[in-house]
Amino acid sequence: MTIVLNGDSLTIEKLVDVARNHENVKVSDNSWKKIDACRKMLQNKIDAHEVMYGITTGIGEFSEVTLTPDQTQEFQKLLVRNHAAGIGEPMDIELVRGAMCGRINVHAKGYSGGRKTITEYLEKVLNNKITPVVCEKGSVGASGDLAPMSQIALALMGEGEMFVEDKIISSKIALKSIGLEPLDLEARDGLALINGSNVLTALAALILHDAERWMKMHDIAAAMTLEALKANMKPYDERIHLLRGFNGSHEIASNLNLLTEGSEILFSGEKKVQDAYSMRSTPQVAGTLRDSLKFARTQVETELNGVGDNPIFLTKEKEVMTGANFQGTPVALPMEMVGTGLSMVAVLSERRLNRLTNPALSVGLPPFLTEKPGLHSGMMLSQYTADALIVESKILSHPAANQSIPAAADQEDFVSMGLTTCQKVKQIMDNCFAVLGIEMMAAAQALDIRGKRLGKGTGKAHEIIRKHVDYLDEDRPLYKDHNTMQTLLESNEILEGVEAYVGKLN
Repeated sequence: MTIVLNGDSLTIEKLVDVARNHENVKVSDNSWKKIDACRKMLQNKIDAHEVMYGITTGIGEFSEVTLTPDQTQEFQKLLVRNHAAGIGEPMDIELVRGAMCGRINVHAKGYSGGRKTITEYLEKVLNNKITPVVCEKGSVGASGDLAPMSQIALALMGEGEMFVEDKIISSKIALKSIGLEPLDLEARDGLALINGSNVLTALAALILHDAERWMKMHDIAAAMTLEALKANMKPYDERIHLLRGFNGSHEIASNLNLLTEGSEILFSGEKKVQDAYSMRSTPQVAGTLRDSLKFARTQVETELNGVGDNPIFLTKEKEVMTGANFQGTPVALPMEMVGTGLSMVAVLSERRLNRLTNPALSVGLPPFLTEKPGLHSGMMLSQYTADALIVESKILSHPAANQSIPAAADQEDFVSMGLTTCQKVKQIMDNCFAVLGIEMMAAAQALDIRGKRLGKGTGKAHEIIRKHVDYLDEDRPLYKDHNTMQTLLESNEILEGVEAYVGKLN
């Protein structure tokens, strides 16, 4: 499937298809017309020697320095070389591909002013599955992700490096392998390639895609634990959640009821009048994150289809507008909320895990879910691991979006730190898959001990888990099981299996 980019219809799902699944992209015919018209208008202004930021002037603190006609072309090359100033290990290939996809979509709107050639290069490099090497650190998320985007541009110029079949080689050789000569930049081209928050937005999109799947798997884990703890299911009656009115809470309660339908454990025997908060407030707490993810999605998809350039070139009006559409804050702030929400719901998962393993709270389950307590320690240390991940995630939840540090001689005196935000939320997301995997593993153990008919959805999840992780009948090293569970959740196998059996979850 080819993803058509027209500047208006790029979704998170489409970006993920390009970034992870290596789908091809194609700029729409109408967008090529817009790109050409915008460049023609800009070229007329260049020929007339008009003063324009970043074209006939320097940038940042040097915006008052006017360039001669002979300098304008050379400046774009020097700009890219100078700004390719990151540090650290290479970014994941999927992130760089996502950033390139987003940058093409910005060009497709027809306000960037670069030549058609630079967009064609981005398109061809993506479609031929060669990927610029980009250092993971160095962006402050304002004036765009300048350092990482400059390494992408540098690779197009044949002066950087690229991944070709997971090997790093000279970009000049990589370009030659797909029939391209190094890109020769002209006026505006360099800044049109690097000036936007495309890296942090692509990373936000990838995180949100994973977080939305994780939320459904959270509901599966929660349902398994509620079942194992013989929960009172009245708190999940939809009438309670409809009366308050939050969609996320209602959706989770609905999922929990669907997943546990038919459970012999839940729907027989005596129940407590009220269970602990970590059980009965699961819809209210985790539902808040669901609602936050929906808001973050609107912000990210707005940014994916917005004009993130400076300056902006209005073709019809023949105007050049300078502003700050490169600011990453509209994405950074909601992603801070997502990171805090993920770590919060991971705490909820760990608290449910605690109730499974603590004999004072587990409604008759053996200590640490081992049938030979004392001789065996069971899942005692699994909780330690979950706790370590929880603390790390709490620390990572400290915001970066309010940590602006002035740059460029105070010309750029407020920056979003948006890439830092998204990078730490990615770490939180990874931890969340691990914590939830440990809860699921413990819940599966507890359900085996109960030995009764499981709910339709929880039973299917248990069945899939047992294909990968055996019942813990005697102590063994648990690190393999923990890692297996994290990989299993990330693979989507449990979610796909459960939904195929009970229908789509909210």
